Amino acid sequence: MSQGVQAHPHNVADGQPPTLRVGVVMRREPVSGPMARWQPWRWALADVQVLQAPPGIACTPWPAEWQTGAAVPLEPEAGAAPGVQHWGYAPLNVALHPQDAEGYLLNVTAPAPCFWVLWREPETDDGLAQPLIVTLSYHDAGRWLDAQERVDQVAAPAALVRWLADYAQRHHQPEPKRRARPASFQPLTDRFGQPARISTGTPRGAAGGGAG
Repeated sequence: MSQGVQAHPHNVADGQPPTLRVGVVMRREPVSGPMARWQPWRWALADVQVLQAPPGIACTPWPAEWQTGAAVPLEPEAGAAPGVQHWGYAPLNVALHPQDAEGYLLNVTAPAPCFWVLWREPETDDGLAQPLIVTLSYHDAGRWLDAQERVDQVAAPAALVRWLADYAQRHHQPEPKRRARPASFQPLTDRFGQPARISTGTPRGAAGGGAG
């Protein structure tokens, strides 16, 4: 597929969150060896391609007939192993929300910023995998994994990462720092690090201690 830069208007001006439109590519490959008796195919996330995005982000033009929400068989990649198939799913929307700015920051500051895709395995051997949700939020992915969902990731384009970083930094609101505990409430210790004992009474043996 050829790539180009496409500028698409987004609904930011009317108060709606900016939304990307993406296509998910899943790979189906034959299983070899004894496992093939129980599982003839193995599915994996192959790619997430940006179809619509703000200006400056390269988009991959998918034909309209591919963007029906149903799985579409794609041409095999050059050099692909025999039996490997690729299926495209589009469109899936990725909406950004200001309240999740921290989740985006955790993504863009990671060693490999990425898309996360929540998807389901087919229920039958001849069925197709089903991508359900795509996100750029570290928090979303964490919640899905905590719920024992199937979540895989694929690298996000550099231009998209820069745009996401700018969005996250503009909307991130750090949690207010807690008030420091006053020094008068800090526990006192002796020079050995043990709790110090403080007495305001008269030292033992001091009463009547003068020479007679």
